[in-house]
Amino acid sequence: MEIKNPIIITLSKVISNFFNPLVSLVIYFFYYSYKNYTWEQASAKFLPILLLLIIPVALWIYRNVKNGNYTNMDVSNRKQRHSLYIFIIIATVIFLAVDFYLHKEMDWAIFMLCILLILMQVSNFFIKSSMHTSLNIYVAALFFTIEPVIGIFWFLLSIVIGITRVILKRHTPKEVLSGGAIAIFVSLIYLVMVNAIIF
Repeated sequence: MEIKNPIIITLSKVISNFFNPLVSLVIYFFYYSYKNYTWEQASAKFLPILLLLIIPVALWIYRNVKNGNYTNMDVSNRKQRHSLYIFIIIATVIFLAVDFYLHKEMDWAIFMLCILLILMQVSNFFIKSSMHTSLNIYVAALFFTIEPVIGIFWFLLSIVIGITRVILKRHTPKEVLSGGAIAIFVSLIYLVMVNAIIF
């Protein structure tokens, strides 16, 4: 059923645009840094994420939209997403290598993000799984490990985000459910890993 209510469509655009995967990840990293690091430690940890992951991915998308390789900033075309996933996965691997060199430990949150992206790339050969839904569910799992109430809230928010993607006709319900299922699978593995590391 098509929704034509302008208020619902406008609200869906605001939610969908604000809670895009990059912004949601940045919000999580800021909060995690605030809870766990001093300003100096946060800068040392967050700066590489910003310089090696967030900014390059944003610039890659912007450049490809400007050059006509991508239809829009959401990269809604399934075939166009192949190169996006490859670029993000490479950027993530580079970050993991640099971060391990600098801190001598594995960043398991980013490692599992890389696994999530690889699975999303594989699924993209068959269905255009929703990145908005998938990455926000994973962000919910990340939040859950440090603040369960925020994690649950973000999971519910992810459901709303998935609905907005359908309302805006960026995805079908099947594509949203596919992205959600992949993210839940990876998130559960991450949560088990974190509990195993803690205990």
